[in-house]
Amino acid sequence: MKKILASVAATALLAAGAASAQDYPNEAITLVIPYGPGGASDLAGRALAESAGKFLDEPITVVNKPGAGGMNGARFVSQADPDGYTLLLARVGMALSPAVNPQVKTGWDEYTFVGSLEATPMILAVKSDSPYDNVEELMAAVKEDPGAMTYAASGATAIDGFTVQSLLSDAGLDPLNAATIVPYKGGGALATALLGGHVDFLAISAGSLMPHIESGDMKPLAVFAPKRMDDLPKVPTVGELGYETAGQITGWSALYGPKGLPDSVQAKWDEVLDEVAEDETWLTLAERRGSISTVGEKDMSAYAKSQYELFRGLAEDFGYLGN
Repeated sequence: MKKILASVAATALLAAGAASAQDYPNEAITLVIPYGPGGASDLAGRALAESAGKFLDEPITVVNKPGAGGMNGARFVSQADPDGYTLLLARVGMALSPAVNPQVKTGWDEYTFVGSLEATPMILAVKSDSPYDNVEELMAAVKEDPGAMTYAASGATAIDGFTVQSLLSDAGLDPLNAATIVPYKGGGALATALLGGHVDFLAISAGSLMPHIESGDMKPLAVFAPKRMDDLPKVPTVGELGYETAGQITGWSALYGPKGLPDSVQAKWDEVLDEVAEDETWLTLAERRGSISTVGEKDMSAYAKSQYELFRGLAEDFGYLGN
């Protein structure tokens, strides 16, 4: 009799869990932004909350959990209950950090990959009075005097370090010594370094550079993005110019959840993201922050893996990790 009652109870619990998943969401969803307020990640997360919230029966609450290059918030979500009520506004750092830093405890694959959101282009730029008008001229100048030219980046193994190093490598130059990296913290400081003439060039996020390009203080030479930016239609992508490895580098955002999200939760988000892909709010806000919407355009699991492998390979090839 006890076995029968236990079986009935287990069946009831499974049924209740299935019903709960099918009713998803029936309470507010927390979207974790793994960086501080006001930056590109925060803007993307709040735009998603505003847009996706229109297609859900419950609100999306945005919470910032910065630290450790984004990995504090990422780890928090990876360890949350896989019920769909704690999600992550993931960025390229979720693939890059574990690829280049053995100390990172959260692997690139410790998530459910709910869907792609956007590409956030990087721009290769020089000051407006620079003598270089295209990438070929800049690379020729770097080659002429190895180590003399400088570029600003937030770190050698940060994405804005890899943009330049991969470009140098693709051009047949020494990625570490052909040009000299000068580290600064944050996009604003990087842009200021170029404007002040403290460095010769940089390749950082479009959001940090577009105001200076629009004002005429900077000159864009190329973009690191899957396609040209609408605001810079005459500026080619590095991929178009034949820089194969550099052409694979761009910033991006995606929606992740803890590993093991129920199929019904994933299905619900598939429906919601289909709506977001066409939503005027989402598209307008993406354009405003210089992003390219990629909702529904990528197999996010495969893309995250390819990004991890890309940065892991670069870190090994450039000598940051042992082979």
